[in-house]
Amino acid sequence: MKLIFFLLLVLGLHSMLYAQDLEVIRRVGAIGKSVGAGSQRQDTIAFEHRKDDTLVLSYRYLDSTRRNTLDSSINDFDHYYSVPSSWQYLGNNGAAATPLIFSLNAKPGWDAGFHSFDLYKFTLEGTKLYKTNRPFSMLGYQLASGKEQMIQVLHTQNPRPNVNFGFDYRLINAPGLFLNQNNNHNAWRLYGNYQGKRKRYNGTIILLGSNIRASQNGGIVNDSQLVDKNRKQRFAVDVNLGDINGYRPNPFVTTVKTGNIYKEFSFFLRQSYDLGKKDSIAINDSTTEFLFYPKLRFQHTFTFSKYSYRYLDVEADSTLYSNWFHIDLPSPNDTVLLNEKWQVLSNDFLLLQFPDTKNTAEFFLAGLTLQNIKGTLDSGNTNLHNIFVHAEYRNRTRNKKWDILAKGELYLNGYNSGDYGAYASLSRYLNKRWGYVNLFFNNVNRSPSFIFDPRSSFNWGNAGNFKKENIISFGATAHNPFVQLGFTNYLVTNYAYFENYTQTAQYSKPINLSRFSVATTVKLSKRWNWYVEGSLQVSDASAPVRVPHFYSRSRLAYEGKFFKNLLLSTGLEARYFTPYKAYGFSAVTGQFVKQDSVTLKNLPDIAAYVHFRIRGFAAYIRAENLNTVSTVNGFGFINNNFAAPHYPTPGLMVRVGIRWWFLN
Repeated sequence: MKLIFFLLLVLGLHSMLYAQDLEVIRRVGAIGKSVGAGSQRQDTIAFEHRKDDTLVLSYRYLDSTRRNTLDSSINDFDHYYSVPSSWQYLGNNGAAATPLIFSLNAKPGWDAGFHSFDLYKFTLEGTKLYKTNRPFSMLGYQLASGKEQMIQVLHTQNPRPNVNFGFDYRLINAPGLFLNQNNNHNAWRLYGNYQGKRKRYNGTIILLGSNIRASQNGGIVNDSQLVDKNRKQRFAVDVNLGDINGYRPNPFVTTVKTGNIYKEFSFFLRQSYDLGKKDSIAINDSTTEFLFYPKLRFQHTFTFSKYSYRYLDVEADSTLYSNWFHIDLPSPNDTVLLNEKWQVLSNDFLLLQFPDTKNTAEFFLAGLTLQNIKGTLDSGNTNLHNIFVHAEYRNRTRNKKWDILAKGELYLNGYNSGDYGAYASLSRYLNKRWGYVNLFFNNVNRSPSFIFDPRSSFNWGNAGNFKKENIISFGATAHNPFVQLGFTNYLVTNYAYFENYTQTAQYSKPINLSRFSVATTVKLSKRWNWYVEGSLQVSDASAPVRVPHFYSRSRLAYEGKFFKNLLLSTGLEARYFTPYKAYGFSAVTGQFVKQDSVTLKNLPDIAAYVHFRIRGFAAYIRAENLNTVSTVNGFGFINNNFAAPHYPTPGLMVRVGIRWWFLN
């Protein structure tokens, strides 16, 4: 790993000699962005070279027509870290994570059901397709307490105006602070986009993969050991799972003897051909720019994905597995191995019609998808299929004031027959002062994920006659330069969940949950800013949903531009959520599960930080979990918050990181 980082460092320094200095010129809001904690952030900052030549860099997401500019802001650590602040992870970078803000898998159709490590994967939907006039690269490296490290690499370029390719890579290596807690995750993505010279043909290819290796210790045996003066080192605290003999934290050892090993690979190919009106502009005597206004598009998308989910314990304690997971082992220290593999092949055939020849953001589409699903399970092989249709109308008007979206899909035949999804939204831009407002509605009827099916390798004899889940959500958001407001209401029927470590269940009553969100920036003085965001969540206390009643995050920051090229942001950050009965975690199934015996009563998480950027180079240093300080039995950071029952968060954590943006 040190060799890899050294090579990347040399490459970065060499490129920096030829790099152009990047300067932020503006920050704007993005229409349609969600607000409040847990929202999906959109990059909104443009770069300009300090000389006359300008870097023209933009991107769009795979299934979007909206182009965005790149973000190099430094004031929010969420831009750098793998886990957003509105999520809770099990005490170590790369560990299983669950949102503190209520959310559901609200998608119809096929789903295997393993989502506890989704934050660390690259997805097709999250792929950014770039367009740039200069080869652009980003290199990031982070080092933290406990020998934790994270490497990020991005490169994209247009060798020709109509051709773009690039790649993303991220490594998370975290040995952990407790026994058998080491995580090692790799995620990579290759992509390319080609548009024909006369702009009729367009092709996109994406290859991506992830390798999740997460050791599991099942939490600590006794919470009181954390303050035991005889167990000052956290590796001396007893844990429930794993072969702990001779264990030492080592970032070069990625073997998982007890834990989850998830692997995913996807190949994506999309081709389209347009019919419409062609035109051209003579740039000079030797150069002609071809223009094309599409009227009808024929599109085919081929997707092949492979998924592998494994739980392994090479020396399992028969007593513990019998009591916790109801697994009877033939010997006191036997091996537990659960496997589930899937191959999903999809062909999507699509027609798009553009009513306005000069506005490709207005279109109708209708499509048919054929999906074949092959599973290799511990109980044998299974073959499934799906046939579904989908349609969409989108209109982002030329004046950028209205954005209308209506789409839906219906599963006609196959494993998910009867599933459907319907979504509608309406956005209106008012003016610079009042920003924009958005109304939305979503209704999904979906089969519970396959892990609730008795055939699953991770389902032990539970009933499989679950009814379809129905999820209705609606709400509104408002964005302006002063405040961001959001309201969402969820109504969930036939909610499927894990009652405990192994038993699945379905809630017979409707679940209603309302969420109110607010985010604002208070300008205290020329240099001092106070960033505040919060969410209030109200639901039926008897429902098997586990989220805090109130969540908030705030940052008190001293920031601005100094010495011509130095951008600085330094201050304190605090995160707080009210006490609640948080989900437990089942290591074997890889699922967050309902529990009623333990209530988390955490102190606010407090961090001090210094973030800065000099042109195309950014760096940060953070001291996290300052709230764990204690003077009992001497000075130390031994007060403990918990991410889940018996899963403590770290004590004092120091993170140091850098990020380069550079051109060739």
